[in-house]
Amino acid sequence: MTALPPLREVIARHGLSASKALGQNFLFDAQLLARIAAIPGDLADAEVLEVGPGPGGLTRALLAAGARVTAIERDRRCLPALAELGEAYPGRLKVIEGDALEIDARALFEGAPHIVANLPYNVGTALFVGWLSVAWLPWWKSLTLMFQREVADRIVASPGSDAYGRLAVLAQWRSSARIAMPVHRSAFTPPPKVMSAVVHVVPAEAPAGVALATLERLTAAAFGQRRKMLRQSLRGVPGALEALTAEGIDATRRAETVSVAEFVAVARRLGADRR
Repeated sequence: MTALPPLREVIARHGLSASKALGQNFLFDAQLLARIAAIPGDLADAEVLEVGPGPGGLTRALLAAGARVTAIERDRRCLPALAELGEAYPGRLKVIEGDALEIDARALFEGAPHIVANLPYNVGTALFVGWLSVAWLPWWKSLTLMFQREVADRIVASPGSDAYGRLAVLAQWRSSARIAMPVHRSAFTPPPKVMSAVVHVVPAEAPAGVALATLERLTAAAFGQRRKMLRQSLRGVPGALEALTAEGIDATRRAETVSVAEFVAVARRLGADRR
């Protein structure tokens, strides 16, 4: 690994502090950061997109693992520290100043990158949903993302749990999602009020005959009134009750008991009926 000054020293030299408005919480533990960078697998000469690198803690670990990193950073205070990191790894780090919600990240890559990020809490879910709501197979190879533990639990939730909802269906219907490692709040500076976890998502083949828009409309209605029976919550979705009957799904069930596979089957039937 290229010899670098301690990250705390870099932050002090540039007068940096975590911005609450930008949802920043810095990680300093090099061993923890190396473990996160190892989750996607071998990154030697692999393309990686990092969102919100801040002063570059995770960026260091990704570069040390051999990755070629494109980082999108909104906070211009962090740019000088990232520039120093780029000088330590010539040709391996490209930093783009801007808002990741507004930048077409796909256009930055010729191949399919891994996305690895300690996401700012205030935009993490929006970015995640955007990366999942694309043409399939997606333009990215895998997602390794830090979330608040509550959000991570919602992503990997199983039917029957309080955390199970639209986010779980979106994450699981054409990809596999798992919690790769929990991260205690004390690992961050400043410590957030909540625990965190790293989620790893790998895309799979999409089920045939299912449109994302249909599945989104179905789950929006079902979980929008999650305590009601499906025969009530899905009443406003044309053909949904008939599709439930055709799939052998009891309309007196609630959305939280319906598996991802069952939602997919109903969405497929709705799509076939429209055609």
